[in-house]
Amino acid sequence: MGKGKEMSFIAHLDEMRSRLIRTLAAFLVSLAAAFLYVRDIYEWLVRDMERKLVILGPSDVIWVYFMIAGVAAIAVTIPVAAYETWKFVQPALSESARRKTLLFIPVMFALFVTGIAFGYGVLFPMVLSFMEQMAADFEAMYTAEKYFRFMLYMTLPFGFLFEMPAVVLFLTKVGILNPARLAKGRKTAYFVLVVVAVTITPPDILSDIIVIVPLLLLYEISVTISRLACRKRPEPQNR
Repeated sequence: MGKGKEMSFIAHLDEMRSRLIRTLAAFLVSLAAAFLYVRDIYEWLVRDMERKLVILGPSDVIWVYFMIAGVAAIAVTIPVAAYETWKFVQPALSESARRKTLLFIPVMFALFVTGIAFGYGVLFPMVLSFMEQMAADFEAMYTAEKYFRFMLYMTLPFGFLFEMPAVVLFLTKVGILNPARLAKGRKTAYFVLVVVAVTITPPDILSDIIVIVPLLLLYEISVTISRLACRKRPEPQNR
């Protein structure tokens, strides 16, 4: 019996390794494909800038292009990673749960893109405008590396953080999480989210508040979604 369990555990590890390799391969292929259009994406991102960005060396260009292509590759890889995760847990799910959890794949992609759009369309211009007002007495000169690093901090984390409702709903469906557990861990979750917000934002209180509030709202939305998912579960019939 012990040997059978050990073999089963090794088989699970081997399957996990295979699915991680597939996900990594999808990322690398997406990264290579993104490089074909990276210059077009770059020109679109800087379309509203009144001045050209400055580079301090040839390697700055490579870093910026890698960053842009990397974000595009991550967005493409999200559905692949979600599908591989679904396939890994599929044997432990009922037929009904398999069909329902399969819908999480497009939802997770949509949430990731929504988070990127929120960071790029709302937070990034707001914080950048605030920074420019503070630097009004100085001659501003943006390097490409600094500018896109700042954009990365304001966008990419939200792509992952906006996945929270989908992840919580998925874990609720498979029985790992429940509303009571989420409510009990609210203080700890708030603390972690605040730490994350402070870590990924520039060192000013306005940026921290702009990021903290949406994160806390996302957590509360996740708790509500988990509660609704539990209510929809069919109650066992008494025999």
